[in-house]
Amino acid sequence: MTAAAAPRGTPDAGPGAAAPGAAPRPDVVCLGESMAAFRPAAERERLADAALFARGIGGAESNVACALAAAGHRAAWVSRVGADAFGDHLVAAIAAYGVDVSAVRRDPARPTGVYFRTAGERSVGLPAPPPEAGGTPLSEAASQAPSEALSEVLYYRAGSAASAMSPALVSRTTVWSGRVLHLTGITAALSAGCLALLRALTEHRPGRPLVSFDVNYRVALWRNAPDGPAVLASLARRSDLVFVGEDEAEAAWGLHGPAAIRAALPEPRILVVKQGAAGATAYVRDIRDIRDVRADAVLSVPAPSVDVVAPVGAGDAFAAGFLSGTLRGLGIEQCLRHGHLMAAAALTAPGDLAAPPRREHADRLAALAPAAWGRLRLGPGWTEPEAEPPAEPTTAPTAEPEPEPVTAPGEPAPAPASAKERTP
Repeated sequence: MTAAAAPRGTPDAGPGAAAPGAAPRPDVVCLGESMAAFRPAAERERLADAALFARGIGGAESNVACALAAAGHRAAWVSRVGADAFGDHLVAAIAAYGVDVSAVRRDPARPTGVYFRTAGERSVGLPAPPPEAGGTPLSEAASQAPSEALSEVLYYRAGSAASAMSPALVSRTTVWSGRVLHLTGITAALSAGCLALLRALTEHRPGRPLVSFDVNYRVALWRNAPDGPAVLASLARRSDLVFVGEDEAEAAWGLHGPAAIRAALPEPRILVVKQGAAGATAYVRDIRDIRDVRADAVLSVPAPSVDVVAPVGAGDAFAAGFLSGTLRGLGIEQCLRHGHLMAAAALTAPGDLAAPPRREHADRLAALAPAAWGRLRLGPGWTEPEAEPPAEPTTAPTAEPEPEPVTAPGEPAPAPASAKERTP
């Protein structure tokens, strides 16, 4: 999907829509740093060998905002960028997806962050190298890993404009203006001010929207902060909907398997454990029994087979797909399937951002019967309707008992739509 692509679909009105004449209320507000991203123009080229680079944009939260806007939702991105050319590019490129960037502020004293990366999987849990004499920017240096599938990632974001975000510079009213607020653990690692901001935004106070939190553990960002894993766990416990990779949980907290992760994070109403190619498992708590682990509905949905073009951006895309289903009031199984489909769109296209499937196309695939879903294989170009596989017996998307609307913390909520999948 190019930066100039128009968003698809019609924005959902949803609960809390603005009065006629007023600015529409965002479906989702995403807060976090976005950077100018550069990758070698030639495939499988090391950073040390590259003479030419292709420019793009990169940022977990803005990726989610762009994907949701392209899928027809009202998405807003809140951040700070430098008063420089890279800041100009980021704001224009993200706005071109249909994202509201009116709350992005320009910082004349600090630069926009920049990073370089090669194609390949991001490392999780690898130790970062010690800084060289005189200091270096934050780096994941995944090239130190023995696997060629892992990427090199070099961040130049220390002292960036976004790292200056704090409760004093970011309006809580603006960030809480949507139905959902999406945050990630990356922002918490940028500075003390950013961490204070995330703590303020996840406070349980009147007017707080549903808070979505993607752990996004980046070991290099916490290399000088040994309490990083504890900080991430604390923020996750203060959130309503949490996404975490099984590999992240093992690297950060030494936890093995979805059940152990849920036992360590009992507070979120919804916990989604991403398990890579194996799929994802969701734990959904009936809000009336918020402290009772036995009240969880547990549902695992396998991921479809994917012919991977570039293993970049899948986690952000999965979060966007799940949030899209949540905003539409779909049941948990449908939310998980839409997460997998959005992730597949990212995996089958180069770069961090990819065109999502049209809503009706995704709905048809998400409604496949379990056997047909299990046989689904997606390759480059699958997001276009004409690429849809032969028809299979389906289950209507409305087959679950009731849709599950977005509800603010503390509001009465119906039992999870997937309660029939409850396990002992």
